[in-house]
Amino acid sequence: MRRQPLFVAVLVALGASACDQPVQPLAPSLSVQQIGDGSILVTGGGEFTHPTLGTVTVSLSGVQDAAGNATGRFQQHWGFADITFKGDVVCLAVDLVNRRVWIGGVLTHSNDPDPNPDFQPGGHAWFRGLDLPAGSGEPDRLTFLGFRGSLGIETSPEYCALQLWAANNLNTWPVTGNLTIN
Repeated sequence: MRRQPLFVAVLVALGASACDQPVQPLAPSLSVQQIGDGSILVTGGGEFTHPTLGTVTVSLSGVQDAAGNATGRFQQHWGFADITFKGDVVCLAVDLVNRRVWIGGVLTHSNDPDPNPDFQPGGHAWFRGLDLPAGSGEPDRLTFLGFRGSLGIETSPEYCALQLWAANNLNTWPVTGNLTIN
């Protein structure tokens, strides 16, 4: 049975090496920076509480060079099921005007007991975030991790290229704290 897309949570300042360690709850934060050579740097991590599923924790460190090649690491831990996914970032997409970011990768670790290869090392996974302006009175938003087959998408690069965003921020959840996209 294919899972419906479960979309993840918050991004808070941790480096790529921190993705090899258990994710610890931190003050939520996301940083997206354009570097002088045309590269884009994305770092972040943290946690949020889904009203039904409970706490999800995530960390991320990725860079996209001027040619569009992305590298980095991400990790998500779903406390409600005690499942951890780790992966290598293979794509990033950033919409600076609408303050949105899409992150996709290939799983390198999973302790999910489901034997479906989509949820195991080698499977593709992705998530997205929204950074609302400070003082807007609205919280920033993030999504759960999505997997192959979600909305007919097969790969992380396809997800990043499509840059899908649902009206009214459907399937995103408010984050306590602050995300920043520069």
